[in-house]
Amino acid sequence: MSGDNLREEQAIRRTTDHLVQVFAGTHSAEHVERVMQAAYRRFDGLPVRDFVPVMVERIARGELTAQVKAPAPTETAPAETAPAKAAPAEAAAPTAAALSDKSADVRPETTTAARPAALMAKMPSRKVLLPIGLAVAVVVVAAVVVVNLGKEEAPPPPPPLTIVRGVIGSEKKAFFEDPQVVRAFADKGVKVEVESAGSRQIATSMDLSRFDFAFPSSAPAGEYIQRKRKVSTKYTPFSSPMAIATFQPIADLLTTAGVVKQGPVPTFNIGHYLELVTTDAKWDQLTGNSGYRVDKDILISTTDPRTSNSAAMYLAITSYVANGGKVVHGATAEKNVLPLVTQLFTSQGYTDNTSEGPFNEYLTVGMGPSPMVWIYEAQFVDAATRGQIKPGMVLMYPSPTVLSKHTLVPLNASGDRVGRLLSTDPQLQRLAAEHGFRSADAADFAKVAADHQVSVATDLIDVVDIPSYDTLEHLLDSVGKSYG
Repeated sequence: MSGDNLREEQAIRRTTDHLVQVFAGTHSAEHVERVMQAAYRRFDGLPVRDFVPVMVERIARGELTAQVKAPAPTETAPAETAPAKAAPAEAAAPTAAALSDKSADVRPETTTAARPAALMAKMPSRKVLLPIGLAVAVVVVAAVVVVNLGKEEAPPPPPPLTIVRGVIGSEKKAFFEDPQVVRAFADKGVKVEVESAGSRQIATSMDLSRFDFAFPSSAPAGEYIQRKRKVSTKYTPFSSPMAIATFQPIADLLTTAGVVKQGPVPTFNIGHYLELVTTDAKWDQLTGNSGYRVDKDILISTTDPRTSNSAAMYLAITSYVANGGKVVHGATAEKNVLPLVTQLFTSQGYTDNTSEGPFNEYLTVGMGPSPMVWIYEAQFVDAATRGQIKPGMVLMYPSPTVLSKHTLVPLNASGDRVGRLLSTDPQLQRLAAEHGFRSADAADFAKVAADHQVSVATDLIDVVDIPSYDTLEHLLDSVGKSYG
C-alpha cells in the first residue's frame, strides 16, 4: 500500500469516528460506518484523490443529517394524504442500505443538490397540484439545505508523517520494509527510512550526521557509536543468537565426524571444528562421505570481518575457544589466538560485506559453494515465515554461541522516538518476532517458530561473553591486515 493510500484510509477512519460521536444520539455506530463506506465507494477508481476524504465526509454528513430531520411516515394516515406526508422523507437522502445496493450506479459527480428535482419528477401525478409558488419554495429550501451542508467545515487533514532516517544492519532490512511495520509506524505518525550497511562499517566509517539513529547488530558496535557521538541512551528492542545454516547431508556427515550432536536442535561443537581446521581436513576425507565429495577445506562461510558484525561474532566465539574457554583480553591472549582465527577468514576467499549476501546464496544456490553459512538465527526463522526454507535445509547452533543484541543508538529526538516505539509498542514487538527476532515476550518468538515448523533452541544456555570493543577491534584490525 502506498503512503498516499494509507493516509487517505487513516483520514476516512478518523472522519468515521468523528461522525459516530456527532450522531451518537440518533444513529448507531454501525449505521454511520455503513453510510461512510457507501459514500467512500463512490470514489473508487478516481485518479485524483486529494479531496476524497473531504467529499466523503460531506456526503455522509448530509445523508445522516437528512435521515435525522426526515419525519417517519404515519401508518394511520389516509391513503390519499400519505404520499404528501412522505414527500419530505422521499426528498431526503437514501438510507445506507439503499445507497449500498445502488452504489455501483451512482457516479462520484452526482450530488445531493440534484436529488430534490429528480425525486419530484418521479412523484406520481395528483388531482390536486401544489401551487407553483409553493413547489418553487420547496426546491429553493432543499437547495439551501444542500448548500449549507456543503459549507460545513471539513475535518482537518491528517498531520504529515514525521520522516526519521536510520542506518541499520542488513539483517533487519526485511523487517523495516514489511508493510505491516510501515503501517504500525505510520499509525504513530512516523515514516522510517533506512539504509543498510555492515554493522562494523556503521560504527567505524559511516557519516552518521545524515541519520537520526544508528542500529547495528551488536552491543560492542552500539557502545562505540555511543562513545564516538557522546550519546548516553541506547535501546535493545530485540536480539538473535548466532547460528549455522546447513543441509541435512552435511549435518549427518559432521555428526559421524563428532562435530555435530543431534538432539531437539543440532549443536555444532566449535572446539572439534577447530581441530579439523588446524589439521587442514578436506570434505572428501571425512568417513562415510557420499553426499559432498569435494576437495575443499572444511570451513564455515562468513561475511567480511572488516565490515560485518556477524563476522565479528564468529571471531568472538572462535577466539574464546582458541583461548582455552576464556574471553580474550590483553595483548598476549590476542597474539596467541590470531594465527588460527586469521586462517578461518583468509582461507575462505571472497566474503560479502553483509550477512544478507551469503544467506541469500544459501537459499537460492544450495550447498555446492557454501555447505555451512554463518548467520543470525533470525534470518533462518524469517525465511521460514516467507516459505523460503526448502526440505533438507537445517539450522544448527554453535556450542558455545553468542547473543547478538541489536542495539539502537538515537542520534536526536526523532531517533529516540523510534527506539522507544521498537522497545515498547506491542505490535512492533510482535512483528519483530514474526521476522525471527527474540523480543521481550519469548512466547511471541516461540509461537512464530512453532507455526512455521522451525526447531529452535528454547533455552540458550551455552552463551559466552563478547570481548570488549577495544579487544575485538584489535583482533579484527589484525585479521583485516592479513587480507593485504
